[in-house]
Amino acid sequence: MTEAPAIDLNRHVYGNPEAPITVVEYGDLECPYCGAAAPVLHELIDASDGRVRLVFRHFPLFQVHPFALTAALAAEAAGDKFWDLAWVLFKHQSKLADPDLEVWAAKVGVADPASVTGAAAQAFQPAIQADYAAGVAAGVRGTPTLFIDDRLYAGRVELRELRTALGLNR
Repeated sequence: MTEAPAIDLNRHVYGNPEAPITVVEYGDLECPYCGAAAPVLHELIDASDGRVRLVFRHFPLFQVHPFALTAALAAEAAGDKFWDLAWVLFKHQSKLADPDLEVWAAKVGVADPASVTGAAAQAFQPAIQADYAAGVAAGVRGTPTLFIDDRLYAGRVELRELRTALGLNR
């Protein structure tokens, strides 16, 4: 029996992959707080001159958000269109049923939009489970939960506070 390959927990990097500062977000694509945090984090990274990167890890709160897991699977199945689809899903959290996911996938250019739902997307369960398990091990209880260079960030997800915490307001 061969062992399954290890899942790269840092597979979803937004920004400069070599940035000296890493912000890890444990998030849920259906969580309204994550949806509100997304443009803030996007702006933080875009304005950092390559000094900060964002790593996204799935932490679907499926007990509270019925489409969180299917949205996570769809984003994973989108492959190199992960970030494009994730941003769209954050903006359209009230439309995350399978037909909606396929429409969003088509809009961001996923070659086979049907591949982000159903049986095809189930192949990405191990990646979601690995992210979730890493979050549980790190003490994540809700979303969004941020870590800055492996330290829990307890402040608000606001641009000014994040820039201060990262030492970027100097």
